[in-house]
Amino acid sequence: MKHLFSPKRVVIAVLALGIASAGALTLAQTMHGGGHRHGAGHMHDEVNMPGLRGENATAQESAEIAILFRGFETITREVENLPNGIKTITRSSDVAVREALISHSVGMIDRVDQLDDPKIIIQSPTLDIFFLRGAAITSSIDIVDDGLVVVQTSDDLEVVAALHTHAAEVTAMTERGMDAVHDMMMERGTGH
Repeated sequence: MKHLFSPKRVVIAVLALGIASAGALTLAQTMHGGGHRHGAGHMHDEVNMPGLRGENATAQESAEIAILFRGFETITREVENLPNGIKTITRSSDVAVREALISHSVGMIDRVDQLDDPKIIIQSPTLDIFFLRGAAITSSIDIVDDGLVVVQTSDDLEVVAALHTHAAEVTAMTERGMDAVHDMMMERGTGH
């Protein structure tokens, strides 16, 4: 995977990473509430969100994802499916969510580049191809005032199809939060 980062963008992303982790700790300490009951009496822990942990994910990565799910209502997203990939514009009106968004996006694109699957419990199987064929993806990230613009392209048609599918999955999560994840897991028959 080829990255098109400017030094300014990398510095901003690194700063956002530090700020996001501080925000994650603060948010985790101040959030309260209960779980979400879903079918057959199964209770989801929507405070601690254990499904955001992964076999190969850091605590900071899981905390960033939790910030994104808790603040999904502050996120807007535009997706353009290109013949060879995607262009997404993702924004947040909340500073902590925006910082987590930038850090998460930069970090996950880097993980794909390194073929380093975090193996998050609720992770979509759509991502599997990215961690197998990451070298087939060219990514550019442009950090803007209220979010980021990501363009990802590939000459591999299966990767392009997965980019389109994953972009739609992320959009659903920004529109419906954890409910979208629950629905996708139920559709796949993976339950929780």
